[in-house]
Amino acid sequence: MAFSDDDLIDGCCKDQRSSQQQLYEKYSGQMYAVALRYSKAQQEAEDILQEAFLKVFQNIKKFRKDSSLPYWIKRIVVNTALNHQRSKLYLYPMVDVTDLKSKFTEEVTLSNFNHKELLQLVKKLPSGCQVIFNLYAIEGYKHHEIAKSLEISEGTSKSQYARAKSLLQKWIIENNDINYEQAGEF
Repeated sequence: MAFSDDDLIDGCCKDQRSSQQQLYEKYSGQMYAVALRYSKAQQEAEDILQEAFLKVFQNIKKFRKDSSLPYWIKRIVVNTALNHQRSKLYLYPMVDVTDLKSKFTEEVTLSNFNHKELLQLVKKLPSGCQVIFNLYAIEGYKHHEIAKSLEISEGTSKSQYARAKSLLQKWIIENNDINYEQAGEF
C-alpha cells in the first residue's frame, strides 16, 4: 500500500521503521542519481546516499513543508555530497577565469549521446569542476551561492565552470569525430 508523503513524514517523525523504509524506497532511486552526479565512483555515491538518508530521518521533524518533500531530500543529498567533496576541492588546482580561453568555437551537438554517456563525461571532470558544473548547470545555483557554500571565491566558481564546459566540449567533439569517422567506414 502506497502512503502519501504526509503519512510517511508523520510515521518517520514517530521513528516508525516501516515509514522510514517506504520513504527510502520511494525516493532513493532519484536521490541516488543526484549522488552519482557528485561522485567519481558508485561506492562513493552509495555512501553519500546512505549518509543523506540518515540526516533525513534525524531531521524530518524539522521539515516545515514550505517546499516539497523530494526537494527537501534532494537538498540534503546535495549538501551531503558537497561535504564529501569540499575537502577534495582544495587538492585540485584552480584556474582563474581570465586565464581560460576556449579554443572551441563550433557548435556542439549532444544528439549522439545518451544520458548515461553524458553522466560518464561529467564524472571524468576533475572533482572541483565536476561539483561546480553540477551545482551551476544542473542544480541551478548562482556562482555567488556556490562560492559561499564551498567557501571559495566567485571567480574560482566561474573559472571551474568554464574549465568544465571547455573539457566537456573537447571530449564531445573528440567523440563526435570518432563517430563520424566510424560512420564513414560503413
